[in-house]
Amino acid sequence: MALLEVKNLNKAFGKTAVLRDVSLSLEKGRCLAVIGSSGSGKTTLLRCLNFLETPDEGAIFLDGALLYDAAKQREYSENDVRKMRMNFGLVFQNFNLFRQYTALQNVTLAPLLAAKADNASREELDVIREKGIALLRRVGLENKMENYPHQLSGGQQQRVAIARALALDPGILCFDEPTSALDPELTGEVLKVIRSLREQDTTMIIVTHEIRFARDVADYVIFMDDGAIVEEGPPEQVIDAPENPRTVRFLEHYTDV
Repeated sequence: MALLEVKNLNKAFGKTAVLRDVSLSLEKGRCLAVIGSSGSGKTTLLRCLNFLETPDEGAIFLDGALLYDAAKQREYSENDVRKMRMNFGLVFQNFNLFRQYTALQNVTLAPLLAAKADNASREELDVIREKGIALLRRVGLENKMENYPHQLSGGQQQRVAIARALALDPGILCFDEPTSALDPELTGEVLKVIRSLREQDTTMIIVTHEIRFARDVADYVIFMDDGAIVEEGPPEQVIDAPENPRTVRFLEHYTDV
């Protein structure tokens, strides 16, 4: 059984359709790469999965159970949406770290707020801090815990963002063009962390323009164009031997494939 199933997702902004009948599934421990040109709907898809945007139509299932049904969207309270969102960790293009907090504070802020709302004990709060330290160690930043974002390189900031996304133990970790805001020399350190997560069977959805990386790391690739899934399959099919003319035209622009 798939961990995640998305069925017939549609989203429009005004009269502009951004997602058109998007359906996909993802098994636990697998990595899905989403590729396509700017404006193809990739980021909107992630934002709908993370409930930062509200789908107009469609349903999302998690572990076989209905998580969200757009037909019932008025029935979901803010608290319902907050709980649904915790199933997905999202790493943004531009890091979105809180500038006034250290790396460790950025990683632990959300779980600490949730724990305090539940009247957690001092010991439970200490466990959250230790977990934050362990996550920063996991992404190679144990010596930068007390640094503020402005004291970190772009690659280091993105690694803090990855640790922050992992802090709430999401079932699925989502990346929205995680290297697009980085200089080429900093891209490698972020991709290295994502590779290590892949080796640990972290369930991931990666929107990326790094086509070679998508081929190497993904179990399954989706190519989107004009809000729809145009071609999908294993990377050796979609990237190495695409059948759809639109996929072929898209990949012709990449010399690293």
